[in-house]
Amino acid sequence: MIEYKTSNISLSSVSDYKEKILPLKERAKVKNKWLEYRLKNVLPELMKREKFDMWIVSAREYNEDPVLMSLLPAPMLSARRRTILIFNLLEDGKVEALSLVRPVPVMKEYYETIFTENRVDQYEKLAEIIKDKDPKSIGINVSNTFAFGDGLTFSENRRLADALDEKYQKRCRSAERLCLGWLESRTEEEIAAYFGINEIAHGVIKEAFSSRVITPSVTTALDVAWWIRQKFHDLGLRAWFMPSVDIIRKGEEKVASSEIIKPGDVLHCDVGFEYLGLCTDTQQNAYVLKLDETKPPKGLIDALAEGNRLQDIHGEEMIEGKTGNEILANILKRAKEEGLNPSIYSHPIGYHGHGAGPTIGLYDQQEGVPGRGDYELFNNTSYAMELNIKKEIPEWDDQEVRIALEQTIIFTDEKVYYLGGRQKEFHLIK
Repeated sequence: MIEYKTSNISLSSVSDYKEKILPLKERAKVKNKWLEYRLKNVLPELMKREKFDMWIVSAREYNEDPVLMSLLPAPMLSARRRTILIFNLLEDGKVEALSLVRPVPVMKEYYETIFTENRVDQYEKLAEIIKDKDPKSIGINVSNTFAFGDGLTFSENRRLADALDEKYQKRCRSAERLCLGWLESRTEEEIAAYFGINEIAHGVIKEAFSSRVITPSVTTALDVAWWIRQKFHDLGLRAWFMPSVDIIRKGEEKVASSEIIKPGDVLHCDVGFEYLGLCTDTQQNAYVLKLDETKPPKGLIDALAEGNRLQDIHGEEMIEGKTGNEILANILKRAKEEGLNPSIYSHPIGYHGHGAGPTIGLYDQQEGVPGRGDYELFNNTSYAMELNIKKEIPEWDDQEVRIALEQTIIFTDEKVYYLGGRQKEFHLIK
């Protein structure tokens, strides 16, 4: 079992962060260990659950199926020309993993490589394998609803259909749910690592929302956003979207990110990076103290507390087997009954920032999300709990302020865990 420290992260320098982050070679070892475990333990159960005897993942270099990279060992960074992976569920419950691609040394530990001479067509060879294994149900990655289940391109799908006998063509069906299950399932070691990964995220935000980075009346919100982006780069982490920092100011409806930060402002950030193949997505808030202040106005403190209460309700309504739309409706109903003014737009997260699994509301679809919201919640899955409340602030002449929060969570054993904790107090900038 790989152990990951979960203590508070030092913010003294970039080098302190780097001590928490593995070199590329060590990252590859961790990711490959996880892949080996997942192929032997996670995939067989998913194939049984979704009733597939065989699963085919095929893609060409630089036009990869969104599932493919999670199935390839490090340091492979793309498909090799055309890469075809074949997963065959055996009678003993194990999965036989085959690769139909020119030999790649790092693949040998995870796949039985079936070498294809240049003069032999890969799809003809695939057809031979299918005929030999005689699977009754074949999963292919085509989907009208989820991009994660729709990675088989038009031409690859056509090549496959042309190669197969009519009998086996009829046995092919969408592997949409299998793709989602593979991408969303988190193992025990991944969950343990995810806590530490999110502590890094919180540490970067804490430093960004401090006087080490922000000088009121000098620094702009855009300066802070770029500082965060540069920080990730310096740490060897990949931002999966451009960080943003917003200013909420008394008496102003909207403040441009290019404007200078002033005392009395509320700052809101949205940041995310990828490490060890797992993504983070975090939104937190800061308050810039005026000269005579030691804490934010009570109205703002109360607003953040309401945001935390909405998080509580959200977590309580995450029940295994409920769909994203059912969870959304139950959260909003309870929150409104308690007098909150809520908005929910949570999304799965993992190998991808906006990941595989049930969508729990969209910013502009609070009534539910057809299709993507109809998928159910499974155990051992991760989400970005993303939401906001709106509240009138008495100290700001009853101006309505939106407090937005986002926190990566794990749903396991019927409970929600906030990875690395959650924000319950404003960051204070003196």
